Amino acid sequence: VQLQASGGGLVQAGGSLRVSCTASGRAFSSSSVGWFRQAPEKEREFVAAIIWSGASTYYADSVKGRFTISRDNAKNTVYLQMNSLKPEDTAVYYCAARSWFGTYSDWDARGGYGMDYWGKGTLVTVSS
Repeated sequence: VQLQASGGGLVQAGGSLRVSCTASGRAFSSSSVGWFRQAPEKEREFVAAIIWSGASTYYADSVKGRFTISRDNAKNTVYLQMNSLKPEDTAVYYCAARSWFGTYSDWDARGGYGMDYWGKGTLVTVSS
């Protein structure tokens, strides 16, 4: 599975942006996918995750209620809709995939350790 994140850009605080993660490979539709982000001089952190069917999701507390993760397996794409953006959301956003979903702690711990596939990131900049 090869992943490519896109859709980043510059947006004002309070605005919205949608980033996409497009994959190649048939295994994507059976994979759980997560979004992670890394701000300058900070460690990578978990943002959101979605199970292969889309039936279950997890969100970090910092984005809950503002971000929504979804997927379209027919298009091999996972989306992250980001609303009410804040300057502290500024980061490079990465998508990653693995074969199992697990618990929230499996995603939140260790900044994405154990993911099978990673895509190149897309930069999101939120101006104040």
